[in-house]
Amino acid sequence: MVEASKPSVTRPEERYQASQAIWDKIADSREFKDLMATKKTFIVPAFIFFVLYYFALPVLVGYAPQFMATKVIGGLNLAYLFALSQFFVAWLIAGLYVKAANNFDRLAKDIVDRAEILKGGK
Repeated sequence: MVEASKPSVTRPEERYQASQAIWDKIADSREFKDLMATKKTFIVPAFIFFVLYYFALPVLVGYAPQFMATKVIGGLNLAYLFALSQFFVAWLIAGLYVKAANNFDRLAKDIVDRAEILKGGK
């Protein structure tokens, strides 16, 4: 009598370990490290610039009140103009990030596609 072969059943922890091994391999890959470095070259300078720009207003108002009270247009002084400019700078940084994120997404998709091929999913 020939026994029918049982289908292989993987336990959840075995699937988790296999999945974890794949993600560990991805995290160690050159492509992933390049992606993280690329993201860092945009995010860190943008963050530092914005924080400095944001805190420049209270610092200037505190240490150079006469300068910030300089009238520019009618009753609009430099302090108000600077405060309004922070909205535009925030939107500018957000727009630049969206543009850069398209590149990050493309690189991340390439990494995930490569992982799917290694896993045998595609």
